[in-house]
Amino acid sequence: MLITCQAGFETMLARELVVGGAVPSAQGPGWVLAEGAPVELAFAHLVLHGTTEVRGESVNALAQQVADVFLKGIQGQRIDAPWPLVFAGPAELVGLGRRVGAVEKTVHELLRKRFSRVAKLAVADVPRGVGEATGLFVWFTDFGCAQVARRASINGQRRMADDAQAPSRSYLKVEEGYVVLGQEPAAGETVVDLGAAPGGWSYSAARHGARVLALDNGPLKGGALDHPLIEHRHLDAFGFTPTAGTTYDWLFCDLVEEPHHVLRHLIEPWLANGWCRQFVVNLKFGRVDALALLQELRAADSPLRRFAPGTRIRHLYHDREEFTLVGKVITSSG
Repeated sequence: MLITCQAGFETMLARELVVGGAVPSAQGPGWVLAEGAPVELAFAHLVLHGTTEVRGESVNALAQQVADVFLKGIQGQRIDAPWPLVFAGPAELVGLGRRVGAVEKTVHELLRKRFSRVAKLAVADVPRGVGEATGLFVWFTDFGCAQVARRASINGQRRMADDAQAPSRSYLKVEEGYVVLGQEPAAGETVVDLGAAPGGWSYSAARHGARVLALDNGPLKGGALDHPLIEHRHLDAFGFTPTAGTTYDWLFCDLVEEPHHVLRHLIEPWLANGWCRQFVVNLKFGRVDALALLQELRAADSPLRRFAPGTRIRHLYHDREEFTLVGKVITSSG
């Protein structure tokens, strides 16, 4: 199988695969080939299952082989719904995008000639959210080589649209986090944003209609400044405790702090005391062993396992050296 990730983090992905019992065999910018990938992966964006390698010197040669994989795979099947037709490859290989685009166009033409109705249902994008998808997924590892699969596991990462009013690029991270969680703030819900400045995450929640308590000694900027749905309090995130009986719908936390300190002194109390219902949290791993941190987060005694067992840990498209954690807190009634 071929597993994709953010370019520059393929070695991290390979290490995570080994920890999970998989055997990596090759890697390049934004991808790793392996046998036996574990179910839960933080660095993986897409997992292409049962890949077939195709090679060719020309666009037509590659396109014909890709089309043959698809046509063989759909024998005896009836396709009546939209299906993903996804072509991609490392942007780091200069000029590869033109080759990928040419092969994609030619494959679509071949399919249109054979099965016009099926070709019209093709959607040139990975389905939004987390789950399994069947279609045609083609990842170029080089100009003359691609891995082709009919089935893929989708971890939810995707490029998000920017907003000119957003105070910082961190806005994109929390928007992407909603996709991974499968839920976003809604009108009438409440959000507490720990370490809010300059306000990218607070602005995102308010844009969705939620009421936000933004805690930070620093200033808010852009669309978060003086927003009617955002209350800014000049307080340190570690010194804030909700009033008795208060439960926020959402906890946001994106602090430039040592991750164990954040986990122990902020996230665990919030989850253990049920002060929030769901959360989007970033933990920076730039100065710690990222794989060791992952193992701690997944351990049986982790506060995530104890209080939010369905938590998803991801290295997002918009993340740098950090993990984004999204989840829902279990209630006392289960």
